[in-house]
Amino acid sequence: MSNIKEFMTQDHKDCDEIFTQMEEAVASKSDEALVKLEAFQDALTNHFKMEEVVLFPAFEQKTGMTEGPTQVMVMEHEQMRGLLSKMEDAVESNDHDKFFGLSETLMILMQQHNMKEEQMLYTMIQQHLGDDADHIISRMRTIVQ
Repeated sequence: MSNIKEFMTQDHKDCDEIFTQMEEAVASKSDEALVKLEAFQDALTNHFKMEEVVLFPAFEQKTGMTEGPTQVMVMEHEQMRGLLSKMEDAVESNDHDKFFGLSETLMILMQQHNMKEEQMLYTMIQQHLGDDADHIISRMRTIVQ
């Protein structure tokens, strides 16, 4: 049987790795900087989709908690999307100082966000949806294909 918490935590780690590659590409002024930024945007957007389209609605339906922790996470997703958009503008205009200021803000936000999910929300989700984990993970995988 699959474990939702482990699956989503691994996806956080995968996004973190792509984030590091993006920062390295921008720092070295690589021609690949925009490509790496787009790869990170795709990975993070896919992670958000898995949560917002499949995981959070399933949790909300099961528990009836529609105004709780999932809504806070979605608001934070919106903040991160905004930062990503500004980071893309900074890369396109070769404004490395602006990019790294935004990147640092995003990294801090992601760390805090991921900690809340990994230590609290995913544990709650696993407790409530663990019996359906295989099905939920399968649905999340198909949503990002």
